[in-house]
Amino acid sequence: MANQNNNKGGQQQDVNQLLKVRREKLQNLQEAGKDPFQITKYNVTHHSSDVKELYNAHEAEILGDRKAPDVEGLDDAAKREVINNDYNERREIMDAKPIEVSIAGRMMFKRVMGKASFCNIQDLKGNIQVYVARDNIGEDSYADFKKSDIGDIYGVKGFAFRTKTGEISIHAEEITLLSKSLQILPEKFHGLTDTDTRYRQRYVDLIMNQESKEVFIKRSQILKEIRNFLAGRDFMEVETPMLVSNAGGAAARPFETHYNALNEDVKLRISLELYLKRLIVGGLERVYEIGRVFRNEGVDTRHNPEFTLMEIYQAYTDYEGMMELTESMFRYLAEKVCGSTKISYNGVEIDLGKPFARMTMIDAIKKYAGVDFDQVPDDAAAKKLADEHHIEYEERHKKGDIVNLFFEEYCEKELIQPTFIMDHPIEISPLTKKKPSDPTKVERFELFCNTWEMCNAYSELNDPIDQRERFAAQDANAAAGDDEAEHTDEDFLNALEIGMPPTGGIGYGIDRLVMLLTDSQAIRDVLLFPTMKSLDAKKGEGKAEKAVENAAVAEEKVAEKIDFSNVKIEPLFEEMIDFDTFAKADFRAVKILECEAVPKSKKLLKFTLDDGTDRKRTILSGIHEYYEPEDLIGKTAIAIVNLPPRKMMGIDSEGMLISAVHEEDGHEGLNLLMVNDWIPAGAKLY
Repeated sequence: MANQNNNKGGQQQDVNQLLKVRREKLQNLQEAGKDPFQITKYNVTHHSSDVKELYNAHEAEILGDRKAPDVEGLDDAAKREVINNDYNERREIMDAKPIEVSIAGRMMFKRVMGKASFCNIQDLKGNIQVYVARDNIGEDSYADFKKSDIGDIYGVKGFAFRTKTGEISIHAEEITLLSKSLQILPEKFHGLTDTDTRYRQRYVDLIMNQESKEVFIKRSQILKEIRNFLAGRDFMEVETPMLVSNAGGAAARPFETHYNALNEDVKLRISLELYLKRLIVGGLERVYEIGRVFRNEGVDTRHNPEFTLMEIYQAYTDYEGMMELTESMFRYLAEKVCGSTKISYNGVEIDLGKPFARMTMIDAIKKYAGVDFDQVPDDAAAKKLADEHHIEYEERHKKGDIVNLFFEEYCEKELIQPTFIMDHPIEISPLTKKKPSDPTKVERFELFCNTWEMCNAYSELNDPIDQRERFAAQDANAAAGDDEAEHTDEDFLNALEIGMPPTGGIGYGIDRLVMLLTDSQAIRDVLLFPTMKSLDAKKGEGKAEKAVENAAVAEEKVAEKIDFSNVKIEPLFEEMIDFDTFAKADFRAVKILECEAVPKSKKLLKFTLDDGTDRKRTILSGIHEYYEPEDLIGKTAIAIVNLPPRKMMGIDSEGMLISAVHEEDGHEGLNLLMVNDWIPAGAKLY
């Protein structure tokens, strides 16, 4: 345990050193008159995906008839020569008519290869490889680029080309550091997987997890297409108050606050309904609002206290008209956003193209619970049935409430394909018109899909006398202890007395709709900034330290697979050696404690290493062309530690750090062999 604690302390020291180095780099840039934070704009002409699409089209136009070279029957060397010559000819043709581009984004990967390097730039639409050569951008710019960090934001001007490996890239002619990243991003391949951190630091989640970014891009598209659909039906988008004296329109407990200027207690709205109906009274025949509402209740995978609700009201129609609108809109959204009316959620296919099923609430209970509430005479009989089926209820509950409890218990879980559940009990629908054929029920429906309630719609109650009686019943429920009961709204009643036409209304939970269309498992996955319990200062510091500590494990690590097919043997080992000789080499994991350039040498770096013994080891390595000293501090490398000391520039080098040398697109590159930082110093390799 003591060793583990010491190891963590060392890692934290490494993290602090890395963060310090980043700030020092910024300071050096500022002192050199290259402060990136003084740049106010950058001309972006393309995004990464645009560049790839343009180049593919350009290439097809210019080289469309060109055939691949025939290498059949040739030996490997001859094949390589023919393929290489063909590539060079293609490049010459394409480069004669270059596609000039200017992109900007965050650098997510960097590989320095001496006089030429590669990096990967990520922007809104994806990512693209950039080839950066000293001879093209200038020695000073290249030196600055070599000192860049993962997470820095760059502007790149150049032309598109295809590498020998077939990847469309940008040949940089000018690079500009637009923003310096002073923090450390999580390691690329493992990404940001801790859900708590993802929700609290959504900005990092969006950088590291492309799937998360795509969800929120699709959410925006869903909202856009909803507006397009409703505009096509002549609906007007409006805005109504968030702070209200009477939070009505739904059964929910409101948040309360105080309006200082008016010295009044007010509530945050729980619904959009009552104000939108006032607009129907005022003659705006088709209105809708997409807005935040606030309900002081629990948090789970489908509920967040602050969420986005859309409510629609249309004069001169009823709940049948709302069913048609809903079915048409869901089908439209699936086609526009998902490309098909058949979608998949958690591996289950849901068909939004077929006519939606329709079932009354009573019939659903009859089907799935075997109970016919049309044959239940009164409240007492309903409660007796609840007792027999072990369904909990409150003493104030009436038959209609018991019906709803049965539906929730037995039916919701069965409704996978889209189904309209209709004709709810009047007791749970205080703002809805009664069914003329059965005054114990109302003209209401809920759409269920994937077992979820997706929307709630009414033939709106426009009788002010009936509405006052319903409000009175709700007031009685509140007096009996129902925190979610509505209260009488005199101004709304006054509006109804002015006169509201027959109206159909509906409310949609936008977040749940986004979950369905993006196959997201929790509501927090579709909210950019979900409600989270605040961390106290100590816990917050602990989590931040842990996040940075985990991120630092792989800071600047070679995160992409390297093609070792062209790896060259270090000249020292070019001659064949026998196994016994090779087995004598002592390969050990070493921690890089310090690293600095050797004075008067352009190539040598001096490493001070922890090799697991009680003394520090010094090794010199000629890799300065590929790495800056500060980039390597804190890393875990591999070294041969039983070589005799050898003097280099007057300094004893006590071993050899292992590197992989390879060739890529005609340029030689080198990668210092680095391993997981959890491997302790002195660990022997077999």
